Amino acid sequence: MLDIAAIFLVVTAFLAYVNHRFVRLPNVVGLMSIAMLTSLLFVGLEKLGIGLGAWVVALLRPVDFSKLLLQGMLSLLLFAGALHIDLVELRAYRGPVAILAFLGTMVSTGLIGVGLWTVLPWLGLALPFSYCLVFGALISPTDPIAVLGIMRTAGAPKSVEIVISGESLFNDGVGVVLFTVAASMLDGARPTALGMIGLFALQAGGGMLFGSAVGYLTSWLLRTTDGYQVEVLVTLAAVIGGYTLANHLGVSGPLAMVIAGLHVGHRRRHDRVLSIDARRRLDEFWELIDAVLNSVLFVLMGFEIIMLRFEWALLGPTLVAIALVLLARWITVALPVESLSRLFHLPAGAWKTLTWGGLRGGISVALALSLPRGSDRDTVVALTYGTVVFSILVQGLTIGGLVRRTLPCVPTSKPSRASRIRA
Repeated sequence: MLDIAAIFLVVTAFLAYVNHRFVRLPNVVGLMSIAMLTSLLFVGLEKLGIGLGAWVVALLRPVDFSKLLLQGMLSLLLFAGALHIDLVELRAYRGPVAILAFLGTMVSTGLIGVGLWTVLPWLGLALPFSYCLVFGALISPTDPIAVLGIMRTAGAPKSVEIVISGESLFNDGVGVVLFTVAASMLDGARPTALGMIGLFALQAGGGMLFGSAVGYLTSWLLRTTDGYQVEVLVTLAAVIGGYTLANHLGVSGPLAMVIAGLHVGHRRRHDRVLSIDARRRLDEFWELIDAVLNSVLFVLMGFEIIMLRFEWALLGPTLVAIALVLLARWITVALPVESLSRLFHLPAGAWKTLTWGGLRGGISVALALSLPRGSDRDTVVALTYGTVVFSILVQGLTIGGLVRRTLPCVPTSKPSRASRIRA
């Protein structure tokens, strides 16, 4: 495994250099695009009798993408993303974030699941309702790793960036919980509504409470030391140890890491005990972790395409899945934002950015790959990968232009309470 890690680190560094020096696309889009084109090139060479494709497959086969992301990278990436969000600013938009992240993700799961189950038979593909619901659960949450990377370069107003970033961090944990509930139905079990609500409350509520405890303890430890190396070790232990313990306790590890990251970031940002140099060094460390893991993740996603068996018969269902995901996103985002405009306090036209900027990424693919092997699982994986590729390449490449066209010269912060009362 050390050899594989070394190879992928070298490949990632090379592709990152190529993208930065020549292609100049946003990091997430550029790395995934180049890796996918390289994979397709290997497939073409394989057709010509040059066996590079088989070598890449042999290299990727020992890599369990699902475990690597869900049990390895995810805790670090979520904590790093939450660490750099200002909790004071996020609290100002807690209503919109809660509506989109919790209610929106649950409604989207049902809409996509029922829609897919209804439409697929018309295309000659029969997928059990339980798998349709699982697909809805894994594809509904926007991927914080993709969203945060794209929104930083899109130039969106601060208010829109806060809402979509906060939503993506929280709905990731909500989506994993919904996926767990839906996946429990695959073996024929029929959990009661009360049982599903109890499981959701345990995992989501328990994860947030546990994350608060981890964040408080970590903040207290950081407050009593001013050594850079010790602070790094404390935060790493809190993330890796806390995520592992959360999984053993049966609560949501992703939500725990989001809450812990927000808490530590807030305390670090507003606690005068910590020196400016200590805060700066800790920020730089987690920014580096975020950048490196992000790069490796999307290069892996690009190369994973060579491992998939995508049949042309699935092209129609994939296009339907993409359309359903966009429709569900519009229903659960655009309608609330427009109808509850006095609550959301976002610039006119923000619903377009929030709808189109809801990117899907590695978490959806990892959840799909974690399903039990079989033909239905292969179908779900193909639909998921097709939707994610469309999301990253098409939506990711065009979101910047959409922001510039629909949100020109808008205020970057939420109006004060006094100004809202005067209005």
